[in-house]
Amino acid sequence: MKVALIQTNADRDKEANVARALTALEQAVAAERPQFAVLPEAFPMLGGTVEQRRAGAEPIPDGPLYRRLADTARRLGIVLHAGSLFETAGDHVYNTSVVFDADGRELARYRKIHLFDVTLADGTVYRESELVLPGTEIVTYRALDRTIGCSICYDLRFPELFHRLRTKGAEVIVLPSAFTLMTGKDHWEVLVRARAIETQCYVLACNQVGRFDGGRKANWGHSMVVDPWGHVLAQARDEPCGVVATLDFDWQTAVRGRLPVHRHHRLIDFDHTKSG
Repeated sequence: MKVALIQTNADRDKEANVARALTALEQAVAAERPQFAVLPEAFPMLGGTVEQRRAGAEPIPDGPLYRRLADTARRLGIVLHAGSLFETAGDHVYNTSVVFDADGRELARYRKIHLFDVTLADGTVYRESELVLPGTEIVTYRALDRTIGCSICYDLRFPELFHRLRTKGAEVIVLPSAFTLMTGKDHWEVLVRARAIETQCYVLACNQVGRFDGGRKANWGHSMVVDPWGHVLAQARDEPCGVVATLDFDWQTAVRGRLPVHRHHRLIDFDHTKSG
């Protein structure tokens, strides 16, 4: 499976952000002919006030961006894991990934489970829960004869989710992100590689890059494809760009056969209410 990750720098102008992302996607498909492509978390809009981001949210499947993404997947003939966008559902908003097959049909929808509510060491505050509700479902889907697991950004810090995805048969785990510069420089590569090693999955970690919100906030970039042994197959530059890699599932089978950690996993069977 040949994959392309499209690393973008989004800010508050939704139409401009979407146009840049889809142009970069089209250029990558024309140049590299991938079968599968990934966009970052919040690629249509990042930053701004809660009210601005709420105004940029759309219903799924009735929003214009949903239809545009479906049309793009069909026109390019690819499976498109469309990062994430803000989804309205009644009075609620979710941070949602939508996946389309090469005919433009929806394959999967995942609402981000773990919300980024933190104050970083430099004093920058992120409160995702001011806008977004957490999802409640662990999601995998079938594409190109493979089982693919869904995660978004802050989910990376919760290995239980990745273990559950592997238990559900995941061979590839996709991680669209807007991972911050402050945390990313120390934790991004370490955590992405750890999740790949633990699950023996390919991890496609597609990040935002660069400054936004008037330069007050920044994302780390370094989008990467990591193999089931934890090797970094490809990594993006510190700018908007694409990164391409080919996934070798025979190699994955060999890794899982030689080191069958999933069969050895026992802690889930322990009764933690007992002592002694």
